Amino acid sequence: MPIDPKVALGAALPPLEFAWSPSDVQLYHLGLGAGARWTDPAELRYLDDRAPQVLPSFATVAPTLRVTEPPRVSFPGVEIDLAKVVHASQEVVVHRPIPAEGKGSSTGRISEVWDKGSAAVVVQETTVTGSDGQPLWTARSSIFAKGEGGFGGERGPSTRSELPDRAPDFDILTPTLPQQALLYRLCGDRNPLHSNPEFARAAGFPNPILHGLCTYGMVCKTAVDTVLGSDAARVIGFRARFAGVLYPGETIRSRMWLGTGEVVIAATAPERDDAPVLGDVRLSFTA
Repeated sequence: MPIDPKVALGAALPPLEFAWSPSDVQLYHLGLGAGARWTDPAELRYLDDRAPQVLPSFATVAPTLRVTEPPRVSFPGVEIDLAKVVHASQEVVVHRPIPAEGKGSSTGRISEVWDKGSAAVVVQETTVTGSDGQPLWTARSSIFAKGEGGFGGERGPSTRSELPDRAPDFDILTPTLPQQALLYRLCGDRNPLHSNPEFARAAGFPNPILHGLCTYGMVCKTAVDTVLGSDAARVIGFRARFAGVLYPGETIRSRMWLGTGEVVIAATAPERDDAPVLGDVRLSFTA
């Protein structure tokens, strides 16, 4: 049986030691399209050679930067074909600004396993501490596995929320490059869904799709640039649900509603009648 919730729920994930450098941070930011405003001092803070500022979404790639093999969905009680899996949601809470260079130690567990009938949702939580032993960030992510439900587990809560009933405070268009996924995959996500047309079509897509975490990072950067004056150190959390796909070369439309210490965001693809891409997006920040 691909999923055994009695084994999976609460199971510890393998601990991991990893490190990153300013060049890794630069590569990640370039993978998100940083540098498009190549003479803007605020933009160039993301690409400084010695001490680039670090977007909180870097936490999603820092542990896998050196990985060159496609990921496997293999955990205690969970064995799923990669072609059936899409990213469902991602949240990062940063306990302090991520340094431009550092070492991290991660520990984690499978915190939830939901049976959606025709599919399954598996949720992981990981905490990363720095070399000083103090917490750096906590990440919570979920995957949606098509055809893997029906194992008799609980269905789980609905996480959809309504957007504010008013016009957005900001409406920003962010282009992506045709080669965006091929560049972003150098950050450690070699899933062929994002690079191999035959694999993508076998998974039900007409062409390779952009990594959900690339879209996630691009929307995070757009919000930081728009609302926080490109000051990534003010961010304390960023979360989103992956509501649809984006194809490399398309545009991300980010509508933003500013609140007290929080930005609510809806990300869509305007080329496809504003088809949803990210939903339930929240960026929280300090004053």
